[in-house]
Amino acid sequence: MRVRKVVIPAAGLGTRFLPATKSQPKEMLPLVDKPAIQYVVEEAIRCGLDDILMVTSHSKRSIEDHFDRSGELEDSLERAGKYDVLEEIREISRLPDIHYVRQREPKGLGHAVMVAEKHIGREPFVVMLGDDLPDPESNLLAEMINEFEKYGRSVIAVTEVEKDQISNYGCIESEARRDCLARILNIVEKPDPEDAPSNLAVIGRYVFTPEIFDALEDTPPDEHGEIQLTDAIRNLAGFQTTYAYVYDGVRYDISDKIDYMKAIVNLAVARADVGPQFREFLGAFCKQHGIT
Repeated sequence: MRVRKVVIPAAGLGTRFLPATKSQPKEMLPLVDKPAIQYVVEEAIRCGLDDILMVTSHSKRSIEDHFDRSGELEDSLERAGKYDVLEEIREISRLPDIHYVRQREPKGLGHAVMVAEKHIGREPFVVMLGDDLPDPESNLLAEMINEFEKYGRSVIAVTEVEKDQISNYGCIESEARRDCLARILNIVEKPDPEDAPSNLAVIGRYVFTPEIFDALEDTPPDEHGEIQLTDAIRNLAGFQTTYAYVYDGVRYDISDKIDYMKAIVNLAVARADVGPQFREFLGAFCKQHGIT
């Protein structure tokens, strides 16, 4: 069955970016002039995913507004003759079907995925986290979908991190890698570095069989009352082969302030409109401050 549906959990509080996220969703923080969530949606569309479900909360209405038409803004741009900007704004609202459902309580990422079950049904689907942004030029998700269609089993994106950073991630234990793919034997949530089974960290791209919902149903809440997706993946791997896809390209954890700033710089210098002038500024800045 072709993978065509994607779930984007976007109900988190974004506490690591307070006070900026006190009154706006973290997913709407701009990377140059485009919110992070739009990069995620565009990545999904490039991979042929044409049915998008966002799991939001009561404080995330601006996400829905961003992907909707804005007649007053469009009229103003048209009167001002700003046709290039007008077309860019209209293009956002022409994106494929985007649906919304609310996670009414913050019960963890696993619970957010469970909220999507009625929409997904018994189809395979993708989960994309807005916190993780692979290089827009990468084919990570497309390659994961290809592997899913080859084997018919869930595929989880992982990447190598420094051992002292593994406590920030889910961590997998796997069989020996075959090219980019390895069968998952175990997965643990945010282990201490000395207890981690590897340095392979789960990042925010998943292709799931519908059996993940069965695994979620059998996953009890943790000590904080949250249902962890990591725990459900461990359950799934116990009764259905589940693969890790090892990604070695550039990615940004934009819930981390340093990575967020790196993402802005790298995306800006790659752009034709602002890149040349920004690179010139960076060169002068480095020279002024003795940075080589």
